[in-house]
Parts: sequence; structure tokens; C-alpha cells
Amino acid sequence: MLAKIDFSPSRDTAYLLGDLVNRGPDSEKTLRRCMKSDGAIRALLGNHDLHLLAAANGRRKFSRRDTLLQVLQAPDAEQLLQWVQQQPLARTHEVGGETLLMVHAGVHKCWSLADTLRYAQEVETVLQSDELPAFLQAMYGNEPDQWSEQLTGMERLRVITNVLTRMRYCAPDGRMDFESAESTENAPVGLMPWFDLPGRCAANTTIAFGHWSTLGELNRPHLIALDTGCVWGGCLTAVRFGAKLAERELIHVECEQAQQPG
Repeated sequence: MLAKIDFSPSRDTAYLLGDLVNRGPDSEKTLRRCMKSDGAIRALLGNHDLHLLAAANGRRKFSRRDTLLQVLQAPDAEQLLQWVQQQPLARTHEVGGETLLMVHAGVHKCWSLADTLRYAQEVETVLQSDELPAFLQAMYGNEPDQWSEQLTGMERLRVITNVLTRMRYCAPDGRMDFESAESTENAPVGLMPWFDLPGRCAANTTIAFGHWSTLGELNRPHLIALDTGCVWGGCLTAVRFGAKLAERELIHVECEQAQQPG
């Protein structure tokens, strides 16, 4: 993809929307490439990147499909893990006076752009602190399934993390469902994609996200979905912006299948 877009670190900035590791064959090379880009390649954290940190800290067992050992056994594993810890859960980029918000999975219906960045920073602060092992131990779980400003402690951090790195379908009141990963053509009864919930506070903010491979490419005025299932034999997809966020070019690279779905 970098070759196809004629990427130049001295001229361009590339943003990666999370899940840099744990599905393809070269996770450690991907991290190393990002680290050595001197800021020209900027990543944010997805659920698999957090899973890497949990496994490295002994807080999560490997599943049969994990491909994390190549990172953990790399000679520069410590540096790679430290770099992952320093990455945010949300990023912004200014294009022609407009703000692009980037997350891995989604934005809660009650959150504005400013809210999203503030709540993401709460988790980022813990990831870079001595509280990291305790957070990674408490990170997994589907409850609470609804956001509330009154949440505190690890429950609050878990909900923020789930919104930003795991969310797909929600009930109309914003309650998150973590069982369903189907395409929108097969949406579960009573649920809808998070971005179609009525009354979303960030509805007029342009948001780019990944995570949802069965959703595929989505290109709306204020919404860009870019996970097109490269690990399953689909495409790797990028979007190049012009002078405005509305000026977009979608770019695809066909990928060999690295894993079987299911």
C-alpha cells in the first residue's frame, strides 16, 4: 500500500486505524516499520494491540489464532511493546480547516469530538503508568454495556476501551452489543450500527474507523469505514484526502488470505 500511494515520509503522513498485530504473518515488522518512520506513520490502538500488551504482561492467555509470539520473541520486543504503549486510542487530523476524528471501532452516541479525545486520554494515561497491569487484568468484559459519566475506576476505563476498540452494534439507547459481528444486511433484531443511532452528538464530525471487516468499505459525508478484510483475503484500503475532507480517493490493495474466517 505504501508503495502504491508513493508514500514519502518527508512529505506525507499515514494514519493506521488500529490492529497492527495478531492476524497477519509479520506483526513485528509492521511495528518496526511504524517505529522507524519518525512520526510519518501514526497509529492508534485496536483491540488486538491491547491484547498484545495483555499477553506480554501475563494477563491473557493466547488463543489458537493469535500470532503474537513473533513480537514477544523478537530481539527488540521491549522497545516494540513500549512503542505500542505510547500510542493513543483516538487521533485527529486537520484538513482544510475541518477535523477528521480517527478511532479503531466507534464513538458512543453521547460523545462529542472533545469528549472522545478526553475519554481516550483517560485510558492512554493508565496505559503509560504503573497501573498498566491492573488495567489489563480488568480490561476484558462486556459490562457495563452502557456509558455513564458517573462510572468510575476500572469499570469506566473498560467501557471507554470497549467503545473505542470493540463496539459495532448498539441498541437505540446506546447500549452496546458484543455478540454480533454480522454485516449490516444481517443486523440483529433491535440493534443497529453505532453510527446509525439517532441523536449522535458527533454526527457532524467526520469519523474514520476500522475494526468491522464484515461491514466493509463505507464512504459517507461524515463517515469512512476502512476495514475491508485484508487478513481474510480481501483488500487493504486507504483513503487519500485532498484540500477538504470531502475530496477523497479510496485506494485498494488485494491481499493474500492469511487466516480463514470463523
